[in-house]
Amino acid sequence: MILTDTLTASLEDYLEAIFHIIVEKRAARPKDIAKRLKVSNSSVTGALRSLADKGLINYAPYDLISLTPTGKNAARDVVRRHEVLRDFFIKVLAVEETDADKAACKMEHSIPKVILERFVQFAEFVEVCPRGGSKWIAGFGYHCDRGDTQDNCEKCISVALEEVRQRRQQGGRKAMATAKLKDLKPGQKGKVLKINARGETNKRIVEMGVTPGAVIEVERVAPLGDPIDIKVKGYHLSLRKEEADGIEIETLA
Repeated sequence: MILTDTLTASLEDYLEAIFHIIVEKRAARPKDIAKRLKVSNSSVTGALRSLADKGLINYAPYDLISLTPTGKNAARDVVRRHEVLRDFFIKVLAVEETDADKAACKMEHSIPKVILERFVQFAEFVEVCPRGGSKWIAGFGYHCDRGDTQDNCEKCISVALEEVRQRRQQGGRKAMATAKLKDLKPGQKGKVLKINARGETNKRIVEMGVTPGAVIEVERVAPLGDPIDIKVKGYHLSLRKEEADGIEIETLA
């Protein structure tokens, strides 16, 4: 099995480009790769031969390019590293999207998995912490742009404590908004409370990272509600409507 740590940064870029092109166009051609990466046709040919030799793509001159099962897994790993970093920079550090994307491109090739997982965990912590969420991120962005004072920090803490007290008076966890995953709209987020599935279905859902406590974001819902595309722990996944119906969610503002 080929692991992504055996690939050069350049080959990872090619693998990532092929993955995205196939998602967008259902098939990849050398000219599409050259255009996306802004490289020459001869450079593309050399990279494709190297990826084919490693068993990551199916390639023959003048034919369409496809990913092997091993190549698809390797590509998803590269894409996940990029998107976890980019989303962290945007959603947690309040960095502009263009700058975040450029930084992620440079860092994705060398970040150790253990550190990447900490990025994911911290981003989820921000989502569920009473002092986190969009208000916390907005406050950090304001602090970076204009500076802040200790008086404002004390006011922020007081407001957060008051919000916690109010939720407790309203019944604590009983007052939280809950829903089935299938009922969430694109852009909505939630924390997994319970998975009502058994056997192979439950095993498949858990293996994809959909576990109690995980933060899920709905990215797209097909016109008829099936499938539902979600993002969890940096992975992009598709669930059948009946699978999403068995996942209970605490919705996040």
